[in-house]
Amino acid sequence: MYHVYILRSLRKGIVYVGTTRAMERRLRYHNAGYGRSTAPYRPWELVHVESYETLAEARKREWYLKCTSAGGREKRALAAGG
Repeated sequence: MYHVYILRSLRKGIVYVGTTRAMERRLRYHNAGYGRSTAPYRPWELVHVESYETLAEARKREWYLKCTSAGGREKRALAAGG
């Protein structure tokens, strides 16, 4: 199973989208400061997770949330709890 996840920075309120197979481990990775793009915004909270059978499906969904205006609106709504 592959997971597309949305994190929200508790410090700055920014939103991050990623893909992983091990959700708990990935959240610990981000909160430990290992990710170059996420380290300055720690701590992170997990606000949304979607699961997919294949990596291709997960990457397609991640791309949509990151790279399209409609996906950006959806990402912000999901991060806000909507």
